[in-house]
Amino acid sequence: MSDLPATPEGDPSEAERDRHRTKMQRRKEVQDREVAEKTIEKGLIAVHTGPGKGKSTAAFGLALRMLGYERKVVVVQFIKGAWDTGERRALARFGDLVQFHALGEGFTWETQDRERDIAACKRAWEQACVALAREDVALVVLDELNIALRYGYLDEATVLAGLGSRPAHQHVVITGRNAPAWLIEAADLVTEMTLVKHHFRDGVKAQQGFEF
Repeated sequence: MSDLPATPEGDPSEAERDRHRTKMQRRKEVQDREVAEKTIEKGLIAVHTGPGKGKSTAAFGLALRMLGYERKVVVVQFIKGAWDTGERRALARFGDLVQFHALGEGFTWETQDRERDIAACKRAWEQACVALAREDVALVVLDELNIALRYGYLDEATVLAGLGSRPAHQHVVITGRNAPAWLIEAADLVTEMTLVKHHFRDGVKAQQGFEF
């Protein structure tokens, strides 16, 4: 707490206001300099990983932001099946600005067939490569790609080649737990979602509008 005098009502004194104003002005000067120094503009690779909830949700938030500027988005879902999800319904409202491809057949413990999982992931990657080659697509969401990489359904060289050959302005966001080290190295932005507490452990099931 400040030792400067306050008004009878307990509000900050004029001296405190001046000190705060000076502090914020200096901070703004620092921030403005840092922003002015950033001159590079390019397509970014973002990776959302970690054990916490919200990786795909954050990716769809980026998709919504891009759509707000009427820029095209392509979503390719690995592993996950063609579920009826809220995000898919919402994105469908944007018409031709969005393409949504759910090409998985469910999680690996559901199919219990490695060859079938590999085939599904390869089909999904083929669709991803089509999107990664399009000049008119601003953002490609590769949802749960990290899961496919973890189980070796796609190899490093194939994925890096596809990411590296995309248009210079195109952004990509990749989600899923256990992102491999080579993908983290290739990325421009990596966010790890940390699990602190989850209602599932208390017996709460997945609910419409919150999980899907």
